[in-house]
Amino acid sequence: MTHPLFPLLNNSFSRRSFLALSGSLAAASLWSDRAVGAVRRRLALPDHPFQLGVASGDPAPDGFVIWTRLAPKPLEEGGMPAEPVQVDWEVADDEQFTKVLRSGTTTANPEWAHSVHVELQGLNPDRWYWYRFRAAGEISPVGRARTFPAAGSLPARMRFAYASCQHYEDGYYTAYEHMAGEDLDFVAHLGDYIYEGKASKEATRLHIGPEITNLPLYRNRHALYKTDPDLQRAHARFPWLVTWDDHELDNNCAGPVSQDADAKSEDFLIRRAAAYQAYYEHMPLRRTSLPHGPDMQLYRKLSFGNLAELFVLDGRQYRSDQPCGDGRKTQCPDALAAERSMLGAPQEKWLASGLEASPAKWNVLAQQVMMARVGFKPDGEPDTTYSMDQWPGYEANRRRILRHFHDKKIANPIVLTGDIHSNWANDLILDFDDLDSKIVASEFVGTSIASGGDGYTVHPRLGNVLAQNPFVKLVNAQRGYVSCTVTPEKWQTDYRIVEYIRKRGAPLQTLATFIVEDGRPGMQKA
Repeated sequence: MTHPLFPLLNNSFSRRSFLALSGSLAAASLWSDRAVGAVRRRLALPDHPFQLGVASGDPAPDGFVIWTRLAPKPLEEGGMPAEPVQVDWEVADDEQFTKVLRSGTTTANPEWAHSVHVELQGLNPDRWYWYRFRAAGEISPVGRARTFPAAGSLPARMRFAYASCQHYEDGYYTAYEHMAGEDLDFVAHLGDYIYEGKASKEATRLHIGPEITNLPLYRNRHALYKTDPDLQRAHARFPWLVTWDDHELDNNCAGPVSQDADAKSEDFLIRRAAAYQAYYEHMPLRRTSLPHGPDMQLYRKLSFGNLAELFVLDGRQYRSDQPCGDGRKTQCPDALAAERSMLGAPQEKWLASGLEASPAKWNVLAQQVMMARVGFKPDGEPDTTYSMDQWPGYEANRRRILRHFHDKKIANPIVLTGDIHSNWANDLILDFDDLDSKIVASEFVGTSIASGGDGYTVHPRLGNVLAQNPFVKLVNAQRGYVSCTVTPEKWQTDYRIVEYIRKRGAPLQTLATFIVEDGRPGMQKA
């Protein structure tokens, strides 16, 4: 069987051959300023090429990444000719571009879906810039990006929002419309940027085609989501830090294992390579995250001066398969095994050393699934069960991180989480077998942008979870996002919600606010 990702790849190909081939192809057009063949400077296109908008990401004190993709027919594999195209870019001091500070030319290569990633350096720290692109006689929308504060500085404030789980079929991105109106330094996306499932027969708005498994289909699905005007506006307004969860590839995938448990099968690794390439093609990521076949390093650290160290984690690519048959189960011996890992040994070591060396007032883990060991015991049931896809399925790994917070006296650990389409506020305690154990961190779980539809004030399946888990301070299953304001003295988390998303126009409300004070573990409701 010929696979659409690589025309020469068939079932007899070994994984080693696959990796060698994919690596060589990546090297052939390593980043978007390298072209394979002649570059087209003038060409006629069937429509405006910037229909997927613009974005920026991964700010540093001296720069950031700016992104776009040429796609005059976004849902038809882009609609571009199969040849390299010249793209000009500008970075300015103002939105009107009266003072252009940087400009240049790069190449949109067909091997990378005519996506463009320009990595800016040499800019001044802690300030805003504006950027745009030009190609085929057309000019892109204007985007706004900022540099982070200088290393060693202590900013007076950091404001950001984070989001996750934006199932296109389940409703409109009203939350992004409101988010774009906030005064933020950046946005973090914690996963499930797209959903891989086939088109539904009935939905608020529809996916196109079957479940996505190859590169053209992943590209079209990303493009569909990117056509949303509210999502485009939020991308153009702020730089983003992104990481994935499972639906960017396959529901509940774990390392090389698909949802259907075809462990280490070459077909799934080929699918993963397609998903990773399409993800990179559509995100404002640095060249350090360039995928190589089915491998892509997404975990990384960003510093907001000495106010906050931001550890962006990858809880999918390196994890062990879910134990105990997945789902919500009692913690079987496999869930407690020391070798079972959510992060993989290299990432866990990187995180531990980074936390220990951090000079920041606040140390932030931006990651996917709930870390608190929340137990569920419905009335009349004999056993307490836990989600095996979340950190309780990787108990030893979770305990090592919480122990590291405590033993190394990590300053003000904050865990940010997405995944479960509901808002939670959890104190993270050192030993969840002792509910009076010392609080070592705070976890703020954000609800979905759209996944799950309009949602619930209280989810009907949660029952008496608050009484059974006293470290949980909030549970809510409406839609929205989370906004955070951070100063050297305190961390403030505001849960923003909208009452409905199956139609447009819902107003924004603040559901609850929690405060964590510098040097005092544990949250207080404001």
